[in-house]
Amino acid sequence: MAVLRASPLLLPQPLSPSSSRSSRCPTCCGVTAAVASRQAPSRTGVHGGAGGGSKKTLLTNRRRPGAAGAPSCLPATEDGVAAAGAEREEEDGYLAREAGWGVRQMGRVGEEMRRVAQVQAEAFHVPVALFNDFFFDFFKAEVLSALIYRVRNSPPDRYACLVAEEAEPTTQLSQAPYEKIVGIVDCTVQNEEDIIKHLQGADEYLYVSGIAVLPSFRRRKVGTALLKACEALGLQWRHKFMVLRAYEDDDGARGLYAKAGYRVVSRDPDWVTWVGRRRRVVMIKELPIHNNQIEQQ
Repeated sequence: MAVLRASPLLLPQPLSPSSSRSSRCPTCCGVTAAVASRQAPSRTGVHGGAGGGSKKTLLTNRRRPGAAGAPSCLPATEDGVAAAGAEREEEDGYLAREAGWGVRQMGRVGEEMRRVAQVQAEAFHVPVALFNDFFFDFFKAEVLSALIYRVRNSPPDRYACLVAEEAEPTTQLSQAPYEKIVGIVDCTVQNEEDIIKHLQGADEYLYVSGIAVLPSFRRRKVGTALLKACEALGLQWRHKFMVLRAYEDDDGARGLYAKAGYRVVSRDPDWVTWVGRRRRVVMIKELPIHNNQIEQQ
């Protein structure tokens, strides 16, 4: 099974961009990495595009469901939403479980956030010939800085970082909670016009990005667990559509997404290949909570 790895969201660069050795890492789409100025080779997994996720999206779209002027998904009954939440969120706080992995929202504490940055850095760092340790530490610091920015500047119903961890009791005895984290994904409410035009009946959507799994835990269904948790969060937040990006030539990742119910709605234009970029596809999934028949059951 292809392992999911997508790029972190495009964010304002919180660290100084003045370093002559820093360049935008194409696999991270917006997190500044101290790597040589070349396109990073694709490794196993999925690198989805960053899409939106800009400062404007994080800071201006603070409307909440039900508030005056708030964007509306298709109506969902209170009973229907409550039932979906009860089915999808375990008593232990997990949004989803799969193959021994549990996925929950990241705790906003220092050690756990540093662990999240470590996982993302290990997943996306491109080794360089000289001073690799230095570049890795610099990259990890920028990933952590970007994470802190998102947490501080995003309303709790518009951004969430989900973490996958070993959920079996036998694996937890000798580990601190944050040490069990092996996978990460970002979920952000967005309203990019180029995507909205493909989403009938909605003016916002839940964008999935930044999927990262530690190298030693790949091909063990961690990515599948993360995807299921994203869907559960989308149901809780009453969004009709899930959206993600994948590289057009990554058949393994696209096959996995298609199996999960995602379909391709658009592609990057041909000219992106002329500047050395890989074409991406936008894939969407419609969530069933907004189906009136399901709500009435």
